[in-house]
Amino acid sequence: MRTLQFLDLGLSEYGITWDRQEQLLKEIVELKMINERLPPSDRQRTPGYLLFVEHPPVFTLGKSGESKNLLLSGAQLADRQISFYQTNRGGDITFHGPGQLVCYPILDLENFGMGLRQYIYSLEEVVIRALSQCGIATSRDPHATGVWLETGLPTARKICAIGVKSSRFVTMHGFALNVNLDLDYYRYIHPCGIVDKGVTSMQLELGRTVDIEEVKKSILKLFLEIFDAKVNF
Repeated sequence: MRTLQFLDLGLSEYGITWDRQEQLLKEIVELKMINERLPPSDRQRTPGYLLFVEHPPVFTLGKSGESKNLLLSGAQLADRQISFYQTNRGGDITFHGPGQLVCYPILDLENFGMGLRQYIYSLEEVVIRALSQCGIATSRDPHATGVWLETGLPTARKICAIGVKSSRFVTMHGFALNVNLDLDYYRYIHPCGIVDKGVTSMQLELGRTVDIEEVKKSILKLFLEIFDAKVNF
């Protein structure tokens, strides 16, 4: 069983959290490179981290994204007090804000015996199972990452976005689950570059405010089950 360091960062600026992820990834990659020069008996097991966070309002654009999917100018972003970052994760543009649970696993996938495709599938599975426990039926879209309601129908809508980066099989970035998020911000972007599907939240689907702390507990429990891991707090 793998042991992860778990950190709940509360509300934290996107840039600060991004820098923290980069530092943790760098440390793991450097240890992997050292291990490659050592006999197997002398190698150290690389650590893993699981970060939970909420961000103040921010739009982030993935490395393959198109700036035209942001519908506001720099002045309009400043006027609405929304940050913007061009990131190094996969995917297009998305929004983070209070009431959204963002999960950043920094993992050496070689410790889990999985590649990037299986990793993304496993992240989706964590969210699908957590939402099922709340009475929200979701699934995958074969043409787009993330977790969706009513996939394949005109009413299809995304409740969780996924975008990751991998360096030497070490991951960063992760997924963002809309719990009690203010969905009005999505009017200012083409989410994930998609113009013909909607977005939703647990609050909207259930018709009530959701206890985000309970969602965190569920996501953490399922993450550890699916990844066969335990955590240090």
